[in-house]
Amino acid sequence: MSAKTYEVRTYGCQMNVHDSERLSGLLEDAGYVRAPEGADGDADVVVFNTCAVRENADNKLYGNLGRLAPRKAERPGMQIAVGGCLAQKDRDTIVSRAPWVDVVFGTHNIGKLPVLLERARVQEEAQVEIAESLEAFPSTLPTRRESAYAAWVSISVGCNNTCTFCIVPALRGKEKDRRPGDILAEIEALVAEGVSEITLLGQNVNAYGSDIGDREAFSKLLRACGTIEGLERVRFTSPHPRDFTDDVIAAMAETPNVMPQLHMPLQSGSDTVLRAMRRSYRQERFLGIIEKVRAAIPHAAISTDIIVGFPGETEEDFEQTMHTVREARFANAFTFQYSKRPGTPAATMDGQIPKEVVQERYMRLVALQEEISWEENKKQVGRTLEVMVAEGEGRKDGETHRLSGRAPDNRLVHFTKPDGPDGEVRPGDVVTVEITYAAPHHLLAEGAVLAVRRTRAGDAWAKRNAAEAAKPAGVMLGLPTVGAPAPLPAPSAPACGGH
Repeated sequence: MSAKTYEVRTYGCQMNVHDSERLSGLLEDAGYVRAPEGADGDADVVVFNTCAVRENADNKLYGNLGRLAPRKAERPGMQIAVGGCLAQKDRDTIVSRAPWVDVVFGTHNIGKLPVLLERARVQEEAQVEIAESLEAFPSTLPTRRESAYAAWVSISVGCNNTCTFCIVPALRGKEKDRRPGDILAEIEALVAEGVSEITLLGQNVNAYGSDIGDREAFSKLLRACGTIEGLERVRFTSPHPRDFTDDVIAAMAETPNVMPQLHMPLQSGSDTVLRAMRRSYRQERFLGIIEKVRAAIPHAAISTDIIVGFPGETEEDFEQTMHTVREARFANAFTFQYSKRPGTPAATMDGQIPKEVVQERYMRLVALQEEISWEENKKQVGRTLEVMVAEGEGRKDGETHRLSGRAPDNRLVHFTKPDGPDGEVRPGDVVTVEITYAAPHHLLAEGAVLAVRRTRAGDAWAKRNAAEAAKPAGVMLGLPTVGAPAPLPAPSAPACGGH
């Protein structure tokens, strides 16, 4: 009898991507195999890992569940599971609105999925199990990682902030930190498998230590990562300006494998709006952090999240955001039009802004940021950069005879594919190139590659691909476009609240 197949569909932020790798690992540990590419609901088990931050998240979920209902009716034994933030929030309504769902599980108990599927099969009724507090850190569960050379490592879960636009703390709970020894042991194990780039992950990553009583725990963790042999690149996401202290800047500047890249959510440049958002910093504090980072790490690329049209935002408030963007000169920004999230204080605030006003402001902000991104990218022309080759980053690479990868500051670089013996450049390998052209969202290196360094990460990618080729073709999770975890996926809503 052939093994049962599974498909995981992922929505939302990096935390959900990380959780989905664990869900895949748990299912494979239980004997399931990944459904062939393009299965599109034809798997024996279809898992939805949901997000509650995105606009109309529930409508999209029920629409997708509705499309699977007739397929399930025709296919005895097929099971559907719903997990993630929306499951945590709407636990009681999912099965009543979609009675053909077999399992509903929350953000705190993803490790229970195989058991719940089996229980639903034996008892022939839906299993709804939502834990109120974390049962196990996702990183301690089996995993099926999407990249052989780059990996997420969770350092904390939950969030102690109370931003008025964000529902995540209610769904992911209070912040809970992993012990530093456990984090470093996981990183060392990953490096031993060939991973050369890790991204430290937390809802508010630089508040790490508040749960264990050490205010400098995050900077110490960054420095400890610097001592791990074979770990070439360290990134982290997402920090909060309130907790971003000078010791973290020093650790970034002084630890060679911590990359010159920072994602620092602004949300608004107006002190009035920041107060209404319950963000515990002001414009001057935010710009002060940017100034300190640039002084310590001159080539740092800084990105951000911004919400336009928060309730009560005046034209003057919006101009303060534009001013902050001009001063900060972000390499790129994830910009969002405010939309109500049921269950958040902001949803019932007075002064909701008309859609057409929000749209007009949004277009002005996008145009300004596009101009700045291009100007900042033009400064890279003539620089020689080490680029880690990525998988699935360049959509036109086949037509243009190019490969793509990420510079240390996380900028996307397309480069000419080397000829001859150096032509076999693999994801995870590192090439040295000279930047010849800049566009707003990528760089080009049109000349010959200056050097190729084959790496253990490239070896790991090759080994994994050979193993995959020997099995039926797999289907990728329905992720945002993250060939490797390190490049931040461009979220269509503030990633887990946008911090």
